[in-house]
Amino acid sequence: MADQKKLPGVGGERYVPYEERTGNESIVYFTRDLSAEGLKKIVARVSGQLFGKVAVKLHTGEKNGPNIIPRPWVKELIDAQLPNAAIVETNTYYEGDRYTTQQHRQTLEVNGWTFCPVDILDEDGTVMLPVKDGKWFDEMSMGGHIVNYDSMLTLTHFKGHIQGGFGGSDKNLGIGCADGRIGKGMIHTTPGSEDQWDIGKEEFMERMTESTKAVVDYFGKHICFVNVLRNMSVSCDCEGCSAMPVVTPNIGIVASTDILAADQASIDLVYALEEQDHADLVERIQSRHGHRQLSYMKELGMGNDRYVLLDIDNGDVRIDRKSAVKDVVPFELD
Repeated sequence: MADQKKLPGVGGERYVPYEERTGNESIVYFTRDLSAEGLKKIVARVSGQLFGKVAVKLHTGEKNGPNIIPRPWVKELIDAQLPNAAIVETNTYYEGDRYTTQQHRQTLEVNGWTFCPVDILDEDGTVMLPVKDGKWFDEMSMGGHIVNYDSMLTLTHFKGHIQGGFGGSDKNLGIGCADGRIGKGMIHTTPGSEDQWDIGKEEFMERMTESTKAVVDYFGKHICFVNVLRNMSVSCDCEGCSAMPVVTPNIGIVASTDILAADQASIDLVYALEEQDHADLVERIQSRHGHRQLSYMKELGMGNDRYVLLDIDNGDVRIDRKSAVKDVVPFELD
C-alpha cells in the first residue's frame, strides 16, 4: 500500500463545529481535578477492560522537561490501580536524549521515572502490526515488546506539537509506539529521503493516524484513553526545556474508551476558551492542519467525533464545553 501514493485528504486547517458533525455519540468523562486523586478517579471510569499485563503509554519527556504529567500522579495511579503495569516508550527518530536505549534510560532516571518498570519497546527489535484499510500503509513497524502486553492505558499530556499541530492520544500512540528507526521513519520521511520533515500537514496526519490504528486494533476493547489538559504549551514534550512558554489555561482531564472522542473533546475544550486564552494553541493546530487527525480517525472507523461529556466532579452530570471551561484561570499574555 505504501508505494501506491494517493492524494491526501483536505481540510485539516479547519475546526468543525459540533453541530456540523454526524453519527453516534460516545461517552467522555471530564474532571477539573488536576491532581493524583483526579487522575485516579477518571481512570477508574474507563479502565474496566484493562487486564493482565498493562502497558501505560506515557510520554516521559526529554531531560528535565517542565510540562510532562507529574510523576507523583502516575506513581499513585499505578500503585493504587495498576499493580501489573509498566510504562512503555520507544526511542526517538531524532538525535537527542532518547535516541538510543542507553541515552533513553539515562533520561528516564533524570526525570524520575524509576518507581515502576519502564519498557523501551524497541530495545530488542521490532514487530509489524497490520494497518487495516490504510491509504499509506498495510503494516507499521512497532517496538517489538508491544506484543508482550494484554491491554493498554494511553495516558497523554495534551499539548501542541510542532508538526502535528497538537499531541493527543493519536500522536501518543502513532508516534510513541512506532519504533525509533523504521516505524517513525515510515511516518515522517518519504522513502529514499533523509529529510525528517519532508512530510507535513494532511499526509503526516494520515500516516501517524494509520500507525495509531494498528495499535488500537491490536488491543481491541482492551485499551482506553486519558488526556491531561495541563501545562499546554504549543510545543511537544519532545522539545524539553526548549518548549515555548505555557500561555493556555489549565482545563482538566478527559477520558474515554473512544480515542477519537477523547481527542475531539480535548480540542473542543481548548476552542471553548476565550479567544485570548486559546489563540496561540489554536494557531498551532490550524497552521499544521492538525484537525486532519480527527477527520481521518473518523474515516478509518476509529470512533465518534460526537460525544456526551460527563462531569465526574458533580455526579456524572452532562455538561457542554463552555460550562466545563467557565472557571479556568487565564494566563497573563505578553
